[in-house]
Amino acid sequence: MNDSLAAFFKPGTVAVIGASTKPTKLGHAVLKNLVEGGYVDQGTIYPINPGADEILGQTAYASVLEVPNQIDLAVIVIPYPNVPAALRECGQKGIPAAIVISAGFREAGMEGLERERELVQIAQEFNIRLIGPNCLGVIDTFTPLNASFSAGTPPSGPMAFMSQSGALGTAVLDIALAGRLGLSKFVSLGNKADVSETDLLQAWADDPHTRVIMIYSEGMPNGQEFIRVARQVTQKIPVIAIKSGVTQSGSRAVSSHTGSLAGSEQAYQAAFKQAGILRADSMESLFDMALAIGYQPSLSGERIAIVTNAGGPGILATDALERAGLSMARFQYETIHALEQYLPDAASAANPVDVLGDARADRYHFALETVAADPHVDGLLVLLTPQAMTEIEATAQVLGELAKNISKPILACFMGEARVQTGIEILNQAGIPNYPFPERAAGAFKAMADERQNRSRPALEIVQFEVDRPAVGKLFKQVESEGRVSIGDAEARTVLQAYGLRIPRSEVADTPEKAVEIASQIGFPVVLKIASPDILHKTDVGGVKVGLQDAEQVRDAYELMIYRAQRYLPEARLWGCLVQEMVPAGGVEVLIGMNRDPQFGPLVTFGLGGIYVETLKDVTFRVAPFSPSEAEQMLDEIRAHAILDGVRGKPALDKSAIVDVILRVAQLVQDFPTIAELDINPLMVYPRDQGAIAIDMRLILSHEPDMPSGAHK
Repeated sequence: MNDSLAAFFKPGTVAVIGASTKPTKLGHAVLKNLVEGGYVDQGTIYPINPGADEILGQTAYASVLEVPNQIDLAVIVIPYPNVPAALRECGQKGIPAAIVISAGFREAGMEGLERERELVQIAQEFNIRLIGPNCLGVIDTFTPLNASFSAGTPPSGPMAFMSQSGALGTAVLDIALAGRLGLSKFVSLGNKADVSETDLLQAWADDPHTRVIMIYSEGMPNGQEFIRVARQVTQKIPVIAIKSGVTQSGSRAVSSHTGSLAGSEQAYQAAFKQAGILRADSMESLFDMALAIGYQPSLSGERIAIVTNAGGPGILATDALERAGLSMARFQYETIHALEQYLPDAASAANPVDVLGDARADRYHFALETVAADPHVDGLLVLLTPQAMTEIEATAQVLGELAKNISKPILACFMGEARVQTGIEILNQAGIPNYPFPERAAGAFKAMADERQNRSRPALEIVQFEVDRPAVGKLFKQVESEGRVSIGDAEARTVLQAYGLRIPRSEVADTPEKAVEIASQIGFPVVLKIASPDILHKTDVGGVKVGLQDAEQVRDAYELMIYRAQRYLPEARLWGCLVQEMVPAGGVEVLIGMNRDPQFGPLVTFGLGGIYVETLKDVTFRVAPFSPSEAEQMLDEIRAHAILDGVRGKPALDKSAIVDVILRVAQLVQDFPTIAELDINPLMVYPRDQGAIAIDMRLILSHEPDMPSGAHK
């Protein structure tokens, strides 16, 4: 375990500052949990209360400074005005870790925030690691240690749970107390003034008692560091997370397509995917996943066999498994033959195996043993409906015995309520998760398959291109010196060229005559675009004209474009018009962009381009930095990915060129944290080996760049 956090979970001595003699006080509840939870048999407890000599059989002291021995962990449960002084005494005593259960800090407003900052300063001064404030506490069932005010100590088990919400934590603990899951560790993070999800991931990665880590989070300020650590941890142990507060309750002004498409939900989805974290979309699915992964052997493949006593549920389960991307196992001949010889004629020996409604436990036993022995089966889903002949408890015992003798995961779906309850209790005791409906069991198998893929994913490899950073830096300084934040297509050519992107020949003309001269040099036909630092969406003001065939058309288009811009946007600064080479036909428009997320940093976007991108929203995201293989995955994740591979006789596109541009953009937005938003739309992509051309680009700069911890510098 991470040495800096060891005192939270395996302390030799614990002081409860605010321990109370009154059963109605939190300080009494914390002390009682420590005593009755078994810690009193493993370590020493010091109640701290100046008005008591003894509490719950433990000698009390007026202050931690009066305790004659070393203290490893302090649990602070006193009114918030007194917490800073108590924490300072902990520092003077040399206590390395403290849990501040007391509320009244950042969650209470600006004054509370200042109090919390004071706590952090004290903790840093004395090198104290801090959990909380405003938290439920910490539990380690194997120490055993219950340094919380929970209503009892949960049973031991393979799941570690961290939660930013104390109230949600109490609900999870109550579920555990009901016997539905076993916990190895539980931490209520509270305000996360110091210890965060990232710290706990590092601490629990090698914990021998933990098989799966669960996270409930409301925000991750150091997103880049979280991704970096989680990438390493998920190679060792599965991590399942649920994030609340991902919908956008308000809107902010954005100038790029990417800015309007990106949001907190997209950032978390990308971050969890890159970090190898399984994303739960509800508390129900969080537990569904964790029960399967925590209690059952790993899924070695994606071939699932179903054994059922009812045809309808078997069909529902088949549909659910296939929708989840899993496959139905195809039995070898020996398996089918054995089933046909034993089962009634009306039964089905194919997958799903229907043992019929009159199946007793012995018929289930034969079918399950036979199917489990088939080398083409990676996992078993056992369905049971409570019919007149069904032996519910005996069948559950059959599953429990089978689970002891095979290394393949078994998930159960005993459907019903009153009659199946005793059977479900037997399954729980055997460590076999039961799901009330086939769809939830299929979701759990899907999580097991995803976890298997996460463990086999390659290490992160970052590509670095040779680029001209000084040229881009010079342009950005000039823009900032003029008090601007937007960079349109005319200026963006400098950025594109500096980072190795292919662009059409182009030049800004400040008069109609100059436009004609440039067009003649480039060669007709040409494109004309309004050039202004204040007009980013040129089509909105009629600021783009394509296919101009001669000098007269160029001159007329120039004059009309300038007239419209002056009429509709009289305050806009006009530099003239950009005369641009017409790119070859036969390409497909895609978009590559970036929006800087406040928690995770540069969120790079890919999708089909053009004017419909915001309407269709067929895009995918990654948090930079990422590897070439992750950039390749982005191409397969959009709904229209088949277009990239060629449809209806059209050739496949140059996907390697798209990946190259995505990676170069990722490097650009890491090199320059002042870039708040970026769009290349469209990037015209041509058939294989013919490359891609960036036709239009715009940037939005921020004068106060937000560079999350761990960002590339």
